Amino acid sequence: MSGLGELDRPGAPGGSDALSDAGTDPDGPGPGVSDGRGPGVSDGRGPGVSDGRGPGVSRRGVAVDPVKALMHRHRDLCQRAVDPLEIAAGLEAHGVTDRTAARFRHRDVFSLAEEMYARVPRDGDTPPPAPPTALPREARLRPDWALLTLLPGALCAATLTGVRLTDGRTRLLVAAAGLLAVALAVHAALRRGPLGGPRRVHPGLQRTEAWTCWLLGYAALGDGLLRAAVDGGPDALPDGTSGGPWPFAAVPLLTLTLACAPAAWSAHFLALQARRRLNSSRGLEEFAAGVRPLLFAALALFLSALTVLTALCAAALDEPADCVPVVALGALLFLARLLTVHGFAHAPAVGIAVAGAAEALAPATVFAGRLPGCGFVATPVESLVTAWGPVGVPSLACASAALILLIHATRTLTRASAHVRTDQPC
Repeated sequence: MSGLGELDRPGAPGGSDALSDAGTDPDGPGPGVSDGRGPGVSDGRGPGVSDGRGPGVSRRGVAVDPVKALMHRHRDLCQRAVDPLEIAAGLEAHGVTDRTAARFRHRDVFSLAEEMYARVPRDGDTPPPAPPTALPREARLRPDWALLTLLPGALCAATLTGVRLTDGRTRLLVAAAGLLAVALAVHAALRRGPLGGPRRVHPGLQRTEAWTCWLLGYAALGDGLLRAAVDGGPDALPDGTSGGPWPFAAVPLLTLTLACAPAAWSAHFLALQARRRLNSSRGLEEFAAGVRPLLFAALALFLSALTVLTALCAAALDEPADCVPVVALGALLFLARLLTVHGFAHAPAVGIAVAGAAEALAPATVFAGRLPGCGFVATPVESLVTAWGPVGVPSLACASAALILLIHATRTLTRASAHVRTDQPC
């Protein structure tokens, strides 16, 4: 974001340090503010004559401008901002609250940002700021990303059709080519539009992508492997069918690839409504209170679409499908993507890694329980499979991680700084 990088770096000016250094007391200039006469210049009263303000306070203290001092501390942010909302988001990201704005004789951070934006000097050839109702590029409806989100589901459906119509080596080649095509389509869909991530790549993004692939692979093959392991198998490798010794579940893969479209539309809805709320809110608390139900609404829209898609895919493929693990995995991936898009990539990386590790640990403990004297290791997983079936493991792992990410999202995605984006590189 333009100008926000300076605020995010350790040791950057702002927050309480900026307030103390700027002399922000509304009733006086604060420490270190002189009256412009320089040392040793008298005000004409002579030594020992007081003006009633107390020792060490200059005669012109009431004329000191605390907002100007704050602008000096954040001059890069003020000069590069494209509208007052970006300044407000930058101040909020560094800990300035509505109570802090009152020290600058403003009712909230938004009005303080408006004054800072209006007073900053700019070149005459700088284009005028965007109107308050203008939406960022990622919040506008564009047919390119709308079509890209439909491509993964279409390619996955074509691949599954080809696998069912072929056998032997041909089936293996069709599956490999289709898997590559779907992966490239998903990568393209996550590059543009509401699901497009920030240009600054998180260091753990590659590990997150690896764990995501594991979660998708487990959705297709994990339940069959766990069931076969509990029963003493598996006796053979998966053959791409749902009736083999190691069943292959095609419904979760088809559902989740088709869900790229409703995920993008739900994220678009959140970006659009949050930006409008940002334009109309007059305080950070008011904005947070208005965005929180929008976040829940976007998640509800996506999960509703995911539930319908699961039922339709199960009917189209003529396969039994449990909706709970698919919805839990979809919720986890959707919330992780929302957080990553808005610049909060650490929590999604941890949540996806923990869910993936839990799913990998489940069949591993069953196989470890076959070792002499280690039967107790497999007891928890076998008890869970007996009570809930093999779908209990991914349902519990993904639902728990998704719930934690939802709680984190209600704290981070309700900030104004999370919804102010520009076309400039971060």
